Amino acid sequence: MHFCHSPEIWRDYPELVPGVLVVEGITPDADVGRQVARLCAVAQSRLGDSPEGQLPEVQAWRRTFSRMGLKPTQYRCAAESLLRHLRKEGSLPRIHPLIDISNAVSAAFAIPVAAFDVAGLSGNLEVRYAVGTESCLSLAGEMEVPSPDEVIFVDDAWRVHARRWTNRQSGYSAVRASTTTVLIVAEAMHASAAADIQGLTRTIADEVNAVWSVGPRLAVLSPTAPRFDF
Repeated sequence: MHFCHSPEIWRDYPELVPGVLVVEGITPDADVGRQVARLCAVAQSRLGDSPEGQLPEVQAWRRTFSRMGLKPTQYRCAAESLLRHLRKEGSLPRIHPLIDISNAVSAAFAIPVAAFDVAGLSGNLEVRYAVGTESCLSLAGEMEVPSPDEVIFVDDAWRVHARRWTNRQSGYSAVRASTTTVLIVAEAMHASAAADIQGLTRTIADEVNAVWSVGPRLAVLSPTAPRFDF
């Protein structure tokens, strides 16, 4: 199996910097409260008294959403949604220890992070433009069809695992209590994305190793090295 972005995505978004990890040996009973609290404190310190929309990482994704024909205040990247929730509620939702760490890291770096249960993937996973006949299972259990030319994460069975790029994941590969192997993808578009994605993937790897004593495999992709085999 492998993960990649299509040549068309690299052509249209040359500023893209993706970081990828594969994590094995995950269990649902780990205590990650200390890690989440520390990372959320970093995110809150970055926010200060300013709205999340002023962060350069978020601004870059807002510009990307506008280029995709989406209203950026209606469809937000996952990191902006997390920061918005953190600013309003003072904490992030607790879902699963691996997701909790990923979300907290996403908030701390203001970069969207997606986590996919590898068991829910059918073959390879690619970020590409939709044809408009792919299928998506929403987290609410409803079947959806992406719009033609929408940027999606899609597998070999044409099942969509994320819609509107970094806006929303699907239920096909949602991390659950039974999940043991996870593919994590972080994507950034801002000026310092290359350095920040390096730091983000290293942070996730270190936190995962501290909690589960496993060493994730990780890589930063580029147009010349666009594929991650796992």
